[in-house]
Amino acid sequence: MIRLFRWLSGRSLAFAHALGTLVGWLGYWLSPTYRGRFDAHVARAGIGAAASRAAVAEAGRMAMELPFLWLRPVGRPLADFTRIEGAEWVDAAHAAGRGVLLLTPHLGCFEICAQAYAERFAPQYGPVTVLYRPARKAWLREVMEASRAREGLATAPATLAGVRQMIRALRRGEAVGLLPDQVPPEGQGEWAPFFGQRAYTMTLAARLAQQTGAALLLVWGERLPRGRGYVVRFQPMTEALPADPAAQAESAAIVNRAMEHLIRQRPQQYLWGYHRYKAPRAAASE
Repeated sequence: MIRLFRWLSGRSLAFAHALGTLVGWLGYWLSPTYRGRFDAHVARAGIGAAASRAAVAEAGRMAMELPFLWLRPVGRPLADFTRIEGAEWVDAAHAAGRGVLLLTPHLGCFEICAQAYAERFAPQYGPVTVLYRPARKAWLREVMEASRAREGLATAPATLAGVRQMIRALRRGEAVGLLPDQVPPEGQGEWAPFFGQRAYTMTLAARLAQQTGAALLLVWGERLPRGRGYVVRFQPMTEALPADPAAQAESAAIVNRAMEHLIRQRPQQYLWGYHRYKAPRAAASE
């Protein structure tokens, strides 16, 4: 498998996305469980047929672009095929002496967001720390760890120690990245509406912002057609979080509405097959 992964990493982005279209549709038709969940989620969100069909292919492109991004040579800058919009929001937050908390849903190429921040902003503002959960398969874990061992990019495990690491980074005025539409372990979230249905939603983003005074920004990487690259967009939050740390359910609902706002900009690039409404798993012991 690792040989195939490395071979794919050497192909062009256009090839990866063309192959991904096929992979996306094969996954949709070969897995009734995935297809049923996908169809239910787009119907709940009121997504039209054209965007729904496009999202099937985009899910495959998301998977097949990973070798290209994870094993990208260090000497090949993202700027060769990626542009950034909304950099002024990042600059303004840092100019105010605040850390920056970047929230990214499973939209577009979310893998590229931290790499883009690291390349563009880390030389001036310090590294970005991203929360991660190691892959179960050893070969994939090795590839993921190597891909994130890049200048300006740090990782924090999804543990209490990792949370402390992120708090320290934010208090130093650095950036931290989260995917707030991931389902957290039991006891680490609140049930809040997401496209009209209650979803167990992490409260970590709000707690980090409230404890450190970090600025919250939304960021997502739009995948351009025909392998032309990406646009990484930074945007402000659509609503302010409550100052009261006890208002976690309200904070979770606000974060979910912000994610919906982003997703509706390009619904065809959201990962609708993600098991967003599942029950939380038991929290792991330290």
